[in-house]
Amino acid sequence: MLLKDKSIAIIGGGPGGLTLAKLLALKGANVKVYERDIDKYARVQGSPLDLHDESGLAALRKANLLEAFKINFMPGADKKLIMNEQAKVFFSDHDQKIREDFENPYFRPEIDRGVLRKILLEALDPATVVWNSHFISMEKENGGWLLHFKNSPAVYADIVIAADGANSKIRPYLTNIKPFYTGITMLEGNIYDAEKTAPNIYKLLKGGKIMAFGNEKDILMGQKANGEIGFYASFKAEENWSKSNGLDYTDRHQMLAWFKSKYPEWDNIWIELFENATMPFIPRPIHCMPLDQQWKASANLTIIGDAAHVMPPFAGEGVNMAMLDALELSECLTSNRYRNLLEAIASYEINMRKRAALAAKESIQNGEIMHSKNALNQMLSLFSAH
Repeated sequence: MLLKDKSIAIIGGGPGGLTLAKLLALKGANVKVYERDIDKYARVQGSPLDLHDESGLAALRKANLLEAFKINFMPGADKKLIMNEQAKVFFSDHDQKIREDFENPYFRPEIDRGVLRKILLEALDPATVVWNSHFISMEKENGGWLLHFKNSPAVYADIVIAADGANSKIRPYLTNIKPFYTGITMLEGNIYDAEKTAPNIYKLLKGGKIMAFGNEKDILMGQKANGEIGFYASFKAEENWSKSNGLDYTDRHQMLAWFKSKYPEWDNIWIELFENATMPFIPRPIHCMPLDQQWKASANLTIIGDAAHVMPPFAGEGVNMAMLDALELSECLTSNRYRNLLEAIASYEINMRKRAALAAKESIQNGEIMHSKNALNQMLSLFSAH
């Protein structure tokens, strides 16, 4: 096996990194995950994840974790409402019978990010993940890499795999290509105990998703675990808006005033989101890697997930591409088809870049549609066709 007597360091303990660790461990590889979170109890932010049959779910099947997923996913969380800015419903699939058909390629079950991480962590030997490992730098040594972490001793690894997200500190060791700004910024908020704190929105949501469109602006939200709601105000903005707007994201009154000013045409029901969100709000400028990126493969370094191909969230492909990266990379590294690690990694990267570019292109196009003047009608046509 290509990995015989090789030590592997995965930097980043998100879905992609943990899935890869599990798949490699099943093949007997010597693998460690270095995660900057202080421990496994650190809170995982972000909206729920919908996993797709050919990617996220395929990786879980290979990792022998599909049954655990079935026990923990959120039935009905994939149900959706499409509304205008006045909260008038134009599309709903809530009356359709829920079919938990994991053999259906169009079934896209949702799971809370924290719950998925818990499933993956419990499937690994506890010693696999090295917590509180804040990556600083690395340099070549003895055919591999010497990795340096904040407040921790240096660690040697024969192979380094970057799974450290859109702002990857390892990506520059492989390529100088950087993501570009798509013109869209999302302002993220979270509401705890939503049934009590935001009852009108909670009732409107009905445990699923809402996509509301109006005047080139969106509000997107979804049910999370533990009665929480995650939501995003999404709009076109200048690239440096999040730093130059003068807003204090910890000031509820200021953020509420901003919403009323930015979304003046929107019904008062949406105000409940900003009145009850937990501070601070988090601005998220939406970036995407160039669709034609190329780099020279390395025999001891590669990247997966957002580190390799960050893309807009408007096609639900981000985590699915990351988990498919993990599946395909693990198979390349443990296959007998390749003469050496360089050939195996090069094969993975060529295929990964091609499929990620297609997913990113779809995400960009969807983002343009969702923030257009005719967004509501175009989205209704899209979902009616399905």
